[in-house]
Amino acid sequence: MNRFSSIKNVLKFNRRFVLDGRVLSDSPMHLDLQNASFQRKIHVSLGNNNFHCCRLRQRKHLQHNFNRFLCSTNDLPQHFLVSLPALSPTMEMGTIVSWEKKEGDKLNDGDLLAEIETDKATMGFETPEEGYLAKILIPAGTKDIPIGKLLCIIVPDENDIKAFANYTPKQSTTVESAAKSSPEKFKAESSRTSSQQPETTQHSILPTQPAPVSSQIKSSSNARILASPLARSLAKEKGIDLSLLSGTGPGGRIRANDVLNASPQKSLDQPTLRSVDMIDISLTNIRQTIAKRLTMSKQTIPHYYLTAEIEINELIRAREQLNEMLKSENIKLSINDFIIKASALACLKVPQVNSSWQETFIRQFNTVDISIAVSTDSGLITPIVFNAESKGLSEISNTVKTLAKKARDGKLQPQEFQGGTFTISNLGMFGVTNFSAVINPPQSCILAVGNTENRLVPDTEGKPKASKILTVTLSCDHRVVDGAVGATWLKQFRQFISKPFSMML
Repeated sequence: MNRFSSIKNVLKFNRRFVLDGRVLSDSPMHLDLQNASFQRKIHVSLGNNNFHCCRLRQRKHLQHNFNRFLCSTNDLPQHFLVSLPALSPTMEMGTIVSWEKKEGDKLNDGDLLAEIETDKATMGFETPEEGYLAKILIPAGTKDIPIGKLLCIIVPDENDIKAFANYTPKQSTTVESAAKSSPEKFKAESSRTSSQQPETTQHSILPTQPAPVSSQIKSSSNARILASPLARSLAKEKGIDLSLLSGTGPGGRIRANDVLNASPQKSLDQPTLRSVDMIDISLTNIRQTIAKRLTMSKQTIPHYYLTAEIEINELIRAREQLNEMLKSENIKLSINDFIIKASALACLKVPQVNSSWQETFIRQFNTVDISIAVSTDSGLITPIVFNAESKGLSEISNTVKTLAKKARDGKLQPQEFQGGTFTISNLGMFGVTNFSAVINPPQSCILAVGNTENRLVPDTEGKPKASKILTVTLSCDHRVVDGAVGATWLKQFRQFISKPFSMML
């Protein structure tokens, strides 16, 4: 058997294999290999087959990266296809909030390429390859982009940027076809990505409404007007004729702000309707996730609620003394810091509360990871204080402040809000006396904390005394935590809060 026959026989069962430190394939699409470079490409004619080879720096197992593919075709130079990655385990779609680089920019390792809104938070997406940003295929503001959708093109050589000036996704093999040309293992691992990879299209930022016939006639004239896709979408939504606007962009190009600043135009082909004082707010990915998870929680988890009123006079005095001691370190403890610590210790005393329902079994956790509900402009998110039972009050205070700031700035990383074994939601700062919170699945309990009230209560001799009273409500999953167990947890929590020095024992 000659050399070519041997190669042909191997390829009968393997679409790609490693031979003497090279990767050989019958497809011009090559998976990007870690520590690999396209130093040369060899075409060997064997009947109807063309084989392509790239040399590896080191011989090692192929390592796949589903977010980028290194390609080379007869029409286009070497380039990386960068698709939307899954930035959280539950992410199915994403929104491009902004591009931090523009076409033609140099990309270095670790550079922020784009801001992407997931179902959990807005996150930075770092460039997966060094090189130059040759083409942006999905504009900023585009919503509901499925995982695996082609986002942009990166080229290693600055001189190759111009080759992609008029690039459209149809000119190159898609991520899905790359998966088809790879080994069977890669097919299995990337099936979720490839099944969600549609043809690359421009998504409208605003939902499209059925257009009247007259609007369809106008669209042909608007198509000849120099305007951005977002400006066209907004104009269609607001019923504005682009031909009546003057653009402020380069060459008179109409931009989104030109449409937003334009006076509403009355359409003659639509009936006059009574003006309704309302506004429709489009849903963000985070808001949709909150709605889905909390609806599921109330529909599938049998909630019950236990409320307790706790005197915290000693806690307030202890807090004042500790803050005086920590003044030189610029640390100021809050009542919420004590609540986090007390909750974690109570979970150690009553571990059934620090558990989750798993359908066929109950999972009990050995460490207490406290999720803290934080309200942001885009919705509710719950960053986590991990191992709260082993942290001191000052460390808890610093951790909470850091997480809350990152949450409001949209800078939380997935590992900072995924997981958690127990949740605390505190609305006391808003003057709320008490409330019942919805359980954060798959957790089994959540503690709702109200504000502190001044009350007259009887002392040990029956005489009235002024006291600070804190009201808390524990929401429990009855599948995991029975009523007596929930009450026992509240009893332990009351002891730690009313006698804060007992947390040192």
